[in-house]
Amino acid sequence: MTASLQLARLLQLASPALPVGAYTYSQGLEWAVESGVIRDEASAGRWIADLLAHGIGRYEAPLVFALIAAWTVNDRDEIARLNGEFLASRESAELRAETAQMGFSLHRLVRDLRDPALADVEATLAGLDEIAFPTGWAGLAASWRIDPEAALTAYLWAWAENQVMAALKAVPLGQASGQRLLAELGGRIPAVAAAALTLPESAWSNFTPAFAIACARHETQYSRLFRS
Repeated sequence: MTASLQLARLLQLASPALPVGAYTYSQGLEWAVESGVIRDEASAGRWIADLLAHGIGRYEAPLVFALIAAWTVNDRDEIARLNGEFLASRESAELRAETAQMGFSLHRLVRDLRDPALADVEATLAGLDEIAFPTGWAGLAASWRIDPEAALTAYLWAWAENQVMAALKAVPLGQASGQRLLAELGGRIPAVAAAALTLPESAWSNFTPAFAIACARHETQYSRLFRS
């Protein structure tokens, strides 16, 4: 696979057009807006940047890297273990349902792509009772031979973009505010991705209490646009 084709495949994986329903979730951000924690561009930026540094960057990102490594050598036991770890790490019923729904949709996409290079990915995913979204995403990245650091950078970018889009709708914010937020977050992502490549599993942590509370409170929020 040429470098240009790898880039095209990576852009496809990171695209908001990926049919997994990510745009329907806010991951607790909507409750943070409802409660007044997020009220403008600056507070939205702080919330998302803190989650990037202390949540997804220290747990989900290194887990995705470990999954890419496991997919690369087709270690089905390790893939299943990491998949189960991620499902168990979800702090609320909505978050677990989110990753399972997105994982299910990604598995369906793997079948619908009809790419012979993804045959092993489809078979391995079919053997899992419940598929976490990072598990399927890492399988695609590994099968398309995308550089792990580039894959992590794109994964984090897609997450940040989805958070900013949720803020644009829920706060609400203007398009220029969204672009300023993405520029700031984009400047942080390379360092977060690089750190995740060397973070040992014993140091992984998703201890973000305010995020967990926001996700749980969202489940009983009366008026809402998002599913989490």
